[in-house]
Amino acid sequence: MVTVKMNQLAGDQRGPLMSPLQLSVYWRLALIFFFTAFLFFLDIFTTAVVAETCRHGNDTGTFASWLEKLAPNKEENQSALSKVLKDDADWRTESGTRDSVCGWTDWLSYGQMLFMTGLLLGSLFGGAISDRYGKRPVLLISMCVHAVCGLVPAVFPQPLLFLILRCLTGICCCCINICAFSLAVEWTPPASRLWPPAFLPFCFSLGTMGGAPLAWLNPTWTRLHLSLALPQIICLPLYLSIPESPQWLLLKKRTDILDRYRSNSPADNQRLDLLLDSAWSDLQKATEAQREDPVTGGHASSDIIHLRHPTVLMRLFVMSCVSAASALTYYGICLNIGSFGVGVYSAQFFSGLSEAPCLLVPLVRLGRRPMSMLALFLSGAACLVSLLLSKYNGMPMLVMSLALLGKLCILAAIFISTLYSIELFPTVVRQRCLSLVNLSFRLGCLVNTLVPANPDGAISLAAMIIYSSGPIICCGLCLLLPETSGVPLPDSVADCNRQLQPHQPAMGALWSTETLVSSQTSKVETFPVEKDSTISALLI
Repeated sequence: MVTVKMNQLAGDQRGPLMSPLQLSVYWRLALIFFFTAFLFFLDIFTTAVVAETCRHGNDTGTFASWLEKLAPNKEENQSALSKVLKDDADWRTESGTRDSVCGWTDWLSYGQMLFMTGLLLGSLFGGAISDRYGKRPVLLISMCVHAVCGLVPAVFPQPLLFLILRCLTGICCCCINICAFSLAVEWTPPASRLWPPAFLPFCFSLGTMGGAPLAWLNPTWTRLHLSLALPQIICLPLYLSIPESPQWLLLKKRTDILDRYRSNSPADNQRLDLLLDSAWSDLQKATEAQREDPVTGGHASSDIIHLRHPTVLMRLFVMSCVSAASALTYYGICLNIGSFGVGVYSAQFFSGLSEAPCLLVPLVRLGRRPMSMLALFLSGAACLVSLLLSKYNGMPMLVMSLALLGKLCILAAIFISTLYSIELFPTVVRQRCLSLVNLSFRLGCLVNTLVPANPDGAISLAAMIIYSSGPIICCGLCLLLPETSGVPLPDSVADCNRQLQPHQPAMGALWSTETLVSSQTSKVETFPVEKDSTISALLI
C-alpha cells in the first residue's frame, strides 16, 4: 500500500513512475520521520521507566511526602532536608542497583515543557535558516544533533543537561519537519502535492508504533536512550544522498548542481524539467501579484493595511482558534495517553496505529469547509463521550479507543486546516498570516504542558472539557469561512471577497489530484514556492 501511494505521490501525466532522485528523497525522508517519533514522545517513556524502577527505601511516594514522614515537625524539617540532599545518591532501582537518575525524578516533569518550547523556537527561525542556507544542510545538521541529543543522557544522566537537551531536541525536531516537508513537496509534481503532507505523518505514526515496543524491551534509563538513539546514529550516513530542493537551487542560481542531478538519469532529467517549470511559473505569479497590488505606500505598509482588513482579520481569528484548539486536543491526548487505565507502552502503540488512516485523507471527496467541520465535530464528540464514560467507570479500552478516535479526527482537521489556511489568505500577506496561525498552534502545544493532572495521574476534568469543547466551538466558527476547494488562490483582498460564502464546489473538483493543477490556467492550487517552510511548520 505504501509503495502504491509513493508512486501516486510522484506520478503525473508525463511519467507514472518515480525517478531515482525522487525515490531517494521519499524513502529517506520516510526513514527520518520514522526515527523522529522516537524522541518526540521520549518523556512518556522516561516517566514510565522511572515510575517502575526507582525507589528510596520502602517509600515510593513523592519527595514531599517522604520528607513529611521523616520530619513531621517544622523544627526537624531543616535537618531532614539536608539529610535528603546528602543521601540523594542512595536512590536505587527495584533490583537494588544504584541509579543516579532516581535522585532527580522531579525534574522530568519539565522535560515535555522544554521540548514544546524548543518546537516553538524552531518554528520561529527554522524556516528562515533553511531558506537562506538550503533545506539539505539544515536537515543533515538537525538530524545529527537530534541523534546525539538522544544518546548523551544515556552516558551523562544529569538533570540540567537532560532538560537542555530536550529543548535542543525540540528545536531540531521542528527544523527536521520544516526541511523534510519542504523537500518532499518541492520534489513532487504539482498534481500530487497533497500526498507528502499525508505520507510523512503516516511514517511518523509507524515510528510511534515502533518506539513503543523498543521502550518496553529496554526498561532502564540507559538502555532506553541507547535503543532509541543508536538506530538513528547508524542510519545517519544514508541521509548524505538526499538531494537539495530544485526550487531553492533555481532561486540561488546553482545550475551546476541542477545539471548534475539531470545527468543522473533520463527520468531525473524529465522530472527536473517538470518541477522547474512549475517552480518558475509559481515565481512569476508571485511577482505579478506584488506588481498588481493596488495598495501604495511600500511593501511594509501594504502588508499592514491588508492585515487590518476585516475579511483577513476574521479569517485569521478563525484559523488561529482552530490551530490552538487542534494543538490542545491532539497533544493533550498524546501526552496523557497512559492515563486512560491502559499500559503506557500498549497505549502508545495504539496511539500511533490510530493515526495511520490519515494517509487516506486526500482521497476524501469533500470540500475544505465541510471536511474541517466534520473532523472537528467528530473529534470533540469522541472526546466528550470518552470523558463521560471515564466518569461512569467505563471500560478503559473503550475510553482510550474513543480518545484515540478524537485524536485521529483532530489530526485530519490539522491537515485540512493547513491547506485551508493557504487558500484563505491573499498572496500579499499569506506568509505573515500563516506564521501567525502557526504561532497559535505552537502556543497551544506549550499551554498543554502547563495543564496539571489529577493526583492519581489521570487527565483532569477541566482539561477533558477543553479538549472536547474546543473543536466543537471551532466547528461552528468554520461557518464564517467560505469554501475554497477548486477556487484559484487569492492574490488580494478583493479576490478574498469574491470567494462567495454559499459556494459549493462540484464533487469531482474537490480532492482528486487530477483537478488540483491545470497547466493551461493562470493560477494553480498548489503550495506557493516561498511558503513551503511555513506550510511544513504547521504540519508538525
